[in-house]
Order: sequence, then C-alpha cells, then structure tokens
Amino acid sequence: MQVEILLNLLSNACKYTPPGGRVSFDICSAPAQEGIELFTTTIRDNGIGMTKEFLAHIFEAFTRARSSTESRRPGFGLGMGIAKKLTELMGGTIAVESEPGKGTTFTVRIPHRIAKGPEEAFPAEDSALPDTALQGRRILLAEDNDLNAEIAEELLKEAGLLVERARDGIECLSMLEKREPLWYDLILMDIQMPNMDGYKATTIIRHLEDPRLSKIPIIAMTANAFAEDKAKAAALGMNAHVAKPFDIRVLKRVMADVLEKQ
Repeated sequence: MQVEILLNLLSNACKYTPPGGRVSFDICSAPAQEGIELFTTTIRDNGIGMTKEFLAHIFEAFTRARSSTESRRPGFGLGMGIAKKLTELMGGTIAVESEPGKGTTFTVRIPHRIAKGPEEAFPAEDSALPDTALQGRRILLAEDNDLNAEIAEELLKEAGLLVERARDGIECLSMLEKREPLWYDLILMDIQMPNMDGYKATTIIRHLEDPRLSKIPIIAMTANAFAEDKAKAAALGMNAHVAKPFDIRVLKRVMADVLEKQ
C-alpha cells in the first residue's frame, strides 16, 4: 500500500508540473521508539500549486481543483481521500503545503517495525499469501461508505479478485438474486448499513430456498470486534468476521480459509 500511495503522489506531482519544472523525492528514517523506525517521505514540485481554499478540502473524496490548467488534466488517481485513509491504516500521517504558482509539498510519515533478522523480515507465511486461491474469484462487497468501498475495491482487485458493490443489504439481496446461482463466490458484508443492515441481509440469504444461494460464504465486516459481535455473526450463519479497518493480508487469508472449506 505504501508504494501505491507514493506512486500516486509522484504521478500527481508530475501531472501538475509544467515542462521544465522540477519534482523531487526524498526519504529518510529515524528511530521513533524501541523497535519502530519512522520513515518520512517528502515529494516536492514547483508546479501550479493549490489555493488555501482547495487545500482545506483536498483529502475529501472526489475533490479536484478547478482552474483552466487543471480542468484540462485527468483527476487525482487514487484520490487524496483514499491516500490519506490508506496512510492512516498503516498508522501514518500525510500532510500537504502548497502555494499557487509556486508548487506543492507532500510529507508522508509511516512507522515500520524493525525486523530482528531475515526470518522475521521475510517470514514464510508472508511469501505464501493465498493470492493464487483468490485469483478470479467474484466478490459481492456490501458497503455503504463510498470511501471505504473504494479502498476495499482497490485492494481486492490488486489481489486478483473481481468485485461488485452493493450499497446496502437490500441492494445486496437484489444483486445476488439477479445473477445466476454461484455467480458470486463470497460476500463481504458490512454490518452497519442503511435501509437494511448486514445482519438482516444475512438472515434473509440463509433462508433462501435455493441452496446455491443460501449457502454462499459470508464474511462480516465491522468496526466492532467484541466477542458478542463475533458470536452474533456466527449465530446468524456468517462464516467469519474481520474487524474494520481491515489488514488486507488478514482478509485474504480469511477469505482463502473460508473458500477452502466450501
């Protein structure tokens, strides 16, 4: 994820810096606390810059500056809102300084745990992530939050998964029943959604007459990772539970385990 964030920022810097301009990329590290190193990456350009008014909203979803120069160019790749959310998922921060006509500076700080040896730096389990088992699998993602959904789709597609999104439990049921049976391999079900939550949608799915639909694997996604939440999800027939914000490595492993048991 860190590489994707930095590449996105570099791409934007190049995109909004005119021919003959300058883009620099600097990275340094310093001990933050015992066993933790803080990596600071600074990306500077002397491009068109941004106004204070725009900077106040740059990390909001789908934000894009409006000027005669910028309007002729494509949008912000991943989007600054997604870049910020991904950075925060890794325990980091992202900051920006800019002035119209003078350029922009992005500073990304992300902590990393220091490995004690090669075995810890390159553990066998990390080199055997279940990407192969997930390649080409169709996932129905039920998530009402646009930013969360866009991040999840980005990460899942990177793992080779095919993703379709529903915005609430009602749309999830509609999409499931419109497709032919067994079209979706698995449902990632957010619990707290408007109109119909994940619990209600799961209950209805588990009572469908066609076993090819009623037995589809469902993984609960919720910010509540308490024992009672996991117990309720299991009691309603959900196959597994992952806490939000999720670690993509954990989610991939959970999905692979659930699919392997089918």
